[in-house]
Amino acid sequence: MLGSYREVMWPRLVANKILRKSLGSNNFVADFPPNTDQKLIEASGLADERSKSILHNQHKTTLLNYKVFVSTWNVGGIVPDDGLDMEDLLETHKTPCDIYVLGFQEVVPLRASNVLGSDNNKVSTKWNSLIRDALNKRARPHRDEDLSESKGINGISQDFRCIISKQMVGILITVWVRGDLWPYIRYPSVSCVGCGIMGCLGNKGSVSVRFQLHETTFCFVCSHLASGGRDRDERQRNSDVNEILARSSFPRGSSLDLPKKILDHDRVIFLGDLNYRISLPEEKTRLLVESKKWNILLENDQLRMEIMNGQIFRGWQEGIVKFAPTYKYVPNSDLYYGCITYKKDEKKRAPAWCDRIIWYGNGLKQHEYTRGETKISDHRPVKAIFTTEITVTRRGKKIRNFFFSDRFEERIGDIDSKDYSWIST
Repeated sequence: MLGSYREVMWPRLVANKILRKSLGSNNFVADFPPNTDQKLIEASGLADERSKSILHNQHKTTLLNYKVFVSTWNVGGIVPDDGLDMEDLLETHKTPCDIYVLGFQEVVPLRASNVLGSDNNKVSTKWNSLIRDALNKRARPHRDEDLSESKGINGISQDFRCIISKQMVGILITVWVRGDLWPYIRYPSVSCVGCGIMGCLGNKGSVSVRFQLHETTFCFVCSHLASGGRDRDERQRNSDVNEILARSSFPRGSSLDLPKKILDHDRVIFLGDLNYRISLPEEKTRLLVESKKWNILLENDQLRMEIMNGQIFRGWQEGIVKFAPTYKYVPNSDLYYGCITYKKDEKKRAPAWCDRIIWYGNGLKQHEYTRGETKISDHRPVKAIFTTEITVTRRGKKIRNFFFSDRFEERIGDIDSKDYSWIST
């Protein structure tokens, strides 16, 4: 009996130990400490009784619209070279946005050493460096303001800054905002859920990030769900989604008024390699893809069928898919895998829309839903552009002017860095 108990408990104990090592940290990388604005107000001596009265009594609530770029890309364990052009993905010159959220899967190969060992932060640093360079190639002035090309109101930089970057094994999510918005970012936090080996390791699962911009809360969930093209494999993917929604959790804050669960936030977007396939015979799928019969294929798309049947993602929305399936390509080509000679007994893997972006609730309007054409991976990236309403409380002049003053810039200069690691609280 004791031997049987040990046989059951030992794998769980090992899994929990590994899980704590790999997923237990709420640390994340950012260009500045979280809640910098509140710390600066307190440090400046403005947080006295008079200033608190200004904060609570002299305000006016308005709504502003901002553009949000979201992308997901399974990069197949490929480390990008220094010359990788991110413009195909970001299209900053075509449609400049205010917030950029980029999700990646398999930034490292999903072999045992990467799943069980420490995260390779060199890879995420490389991706963030490429993103920073691409976003800041050409600083853009704030809307409706007569500003210089690289400076915003009263000299605050318009360069994009990373507010959260978090990696769990192969899953990476990184969030960037315009320089003149970052003083209004509060309560950044992360939540990691492993759904992979033994139901808890990070080779599959999600990294969720949340933050508040002005008075509106955001949550972005970057996920990599269970793979497999066999019948009923979608059930495991459904199970992964339920686990992610149930187990993801964020700090409530000192006032206990911040959202704790994913769906409690004002704006929620779920992105990633969701791995849902097309429930048709492989040969028929390939013929329909070749003739670009997207509507027929989408009628048999597992994700859409599961949502319509109420099995998963109730109340969620997805834009109209008008692009070719994003998986599985022969890397560095336009050929789907299986269209050329492959090894004996090797899985053929029919084309599918594995990579998706969906959203929940109101306050988001999608304007673009398409794919990129960078070919280094066996997946093509998928991207979407939204506009979102933000609730803004106009504070008293003393507080507002402090944020846009040289004094504020000097204090930021003392603590700003290109690669901070902070513990969310």
